[in-house]
Amino acid sequence: MDALELFRDQIRLWTLKQLCHLGFGHYGGSLSIVEALAVLYGKVMKITPDNFHDEKRDRFILSKGHGGPALYATLALKGFIPFGMLYTLNQNGTRLPSHPDRNLTPGVEMTTGSLGQGISVAVGVALSHKLSGIPAYTYTIVGDGELNEGQCWEAIQFAAHHQLHRFVVLVDDNKKQLDGWTKDIVNPRDFVEKFKSFGFWSRRVDGSSLAEIEEAIEEGKKQTEMPVAIILDTKKGQGVPYLEAKEDNHHIRPTEEDKRAIEAAIQELERKCAGGVAQ
Repeated sequence: MDALELFRDQIRLWTLKQLCHLGFGHYGGSLSIVEALAVLYGKVMKITPDNFHDEKRDRFILSKGHGGPALYATLALKGFIPFGMLYTLNQNGTRLPSHPDRNLTPGVEMTTGSLGQGISVAVGVALSHKLSGIPAYTYTIVGDGELNEGQCWEAIQFAAHHQLHRFVVLVDDNKKQLDGWTKDIVNPRDFVEKFKSFGFWSRRVDGSSLAEIEEAIEEGKKQTEMPVAIILDTKKGQGVPYLEAKEDNHHIRPTEEDKRAIEAAIQELERKCAGGVAQ
């Protein structure tokens, strides 16, 4: 196992530990972005706790804020927050609410959860960088269900118009949202062609493949005029077969059977991470 694979498994482990300790939460959409977060924070982005207030740093905004537990796990592993804080997820007085809050959590760039607003702010950040001559990249993860929001497409159109080529959107296309399958609620058709029609460079990749995600980001960063949209072909509950197969896996309050399966997944990840920094 290389360092990036270990980092991925540690993010997934700590995401599960938080949610298991809390007793409920957004398992599905947190687990489906683990690989993307691993690549961003493990290989691509220029951001550390030491440079977090440097205006030249890269920015990451989790537009689909319900994936907060995966982001918190990532931030703990990168040294932004202590591991013990993860066990306070969504509890009274916590600094880790269910959806990210920039005023509470070190390492969080933007308060999100109201769908469509994170990507809009991210576009504004990217424009600010361009106007200021700062060669930093702005990354955002949006959900496929989130892209039902018209506000997203206003932001996407704006980014293309202003040729924000250092703006990178990763779409967590896990096919499901709160009320069911995305295609049955508002069919998005072909995300790649849709983004291209708006003036983006776009590609679809296997959202469980660290190598494909990294390669697509690096290829996209060669653009000099067009912003970038990478469509991640993912599954809700990704990396935990039991949760992938569970029909209602957006927000889960586990049954006894669920708890046994989740605990088994935690134990397996702990074995895989043995010798790393997982705690």
